Amino acid sequence: MHIPPYHKRKSWQRFMVGTFFGAIIAYCVLLYMYGSMYENLMEENLELKSQVTDLQDQNEALLKDKENLNQQTKESDTVQTIEISITNEKELKDKLIVHQLEQLIKEEISHIVGQDIRTVYDSNQLLMSTIENKRFTVDEMTYTFTIEKLLIAATVEITMEAEIES
Repeated sequence: MHIPPYHKRKSWQRFMVGTFFGAIIAYCVLLYMYGSMYENLMEENLELKSQVTDLQDQNEALLKDKENLNQQTKESDTVQTIEISITNEKELKDKLIVHQLEQLIKEEISHIVGQDIRTVYDSNQLLMSTIENKRFTVDEMTYTFTIEKLLIAATVEITMEAEIES
């Protein structure tokens, strides 16, 4: 049996070269799609972990507060949640870093959950200086924050601006 010499024909050579380059381009597109999908899944995973941690901290603080409330005869309002927003999050590298920074700040001030609102209000300068004087490191980059707005109620809302230190 004889195999015809198709490799010598120009039309077959063009077909083979086109197939080769098409396969390379398809592989690059596949890698790009996989990478972007993986990045979205990582972001969603990090966000869900952050929410779980917040809810666990809130649950522990509220349980402690309930025990303290049973001991006290006077009923008072307490801080229940902490919400943090960074105004210049578009200037930071990506959303994952923003989530990590928000999580680090929440961990830094998590002790105020369950405390009396009046006590937190009286020590708001201490709370602000705690955040502004602390340097937070994520992915070998150091960030500092300047608080623009601090609202103390059952939900403590902090609006701040991030600055990258070199």
